[in-house]
Amino acid sequence: MYAIVEIAGQQFKVVQDQKLFVHRLADKEGAKVSFDKVYLLDDGKKVTLGAPAIAGASVEAKVVSHLKGDKVIVFKKKRRKGYRVKNGHRQALTELVIESIQASGAKPKAALAKAVAAPSKAEKKPVAKKATAKPAAKKPAAKKVEAVDYSKLTVAELKEAAKKKGIEGISSMKKADLIAALSK
Repeated sequence: MYAIVEIAGQQFKVVQDQKLFVHRLADKEGAKVSFDKVYLLDDGKKVTLGAPAIAGASVEAKVVSHLKGDKVIVFKKKRRKGYRVKNGHRQALTELVIESIQASGAKPKAALAKAVAAPSKAEKKPVAKKATAKPAAKKPAAKKVEAVDYSKLTVAELKEAAKKKGIEGISSMKKADLIAALSK
């Protein structure tokens, strides 16, 4: 049985007990990881294709180690010019061992997170009802001045607002000056 799965943004063909080097994952060594984006499953008899991924399928793996890959050396030279540049690069990798390939029955990560975050009905505490009080006599409402967040407005909108307020000299003002003048 093999599967084509997306791990760290790349697609890999994996089989059980296979060692695999992928771009570095954030999980610690010895941790078990699950990958839900399984695009193809082949069990020897039947090939299943996803559109784009197969619902309920997953690949379970164990993080063996984190390591640096082979060093790649980039050497540039222009002859008779005295120009030589040497650069190197090592890719950070994670070594995985594929433990199992599940064709169905796996919960997607989003559903797992919701199940963990939402408390069950038994865990919910009953809410006591508040006593209803008679509303007090209403006072006439005073005019409320709405606070406007001038920092989100463009300079043209700020200049329009300044014209409406009657502020002079707005043509030479910068955005910060316009905000300060309008805030007064």
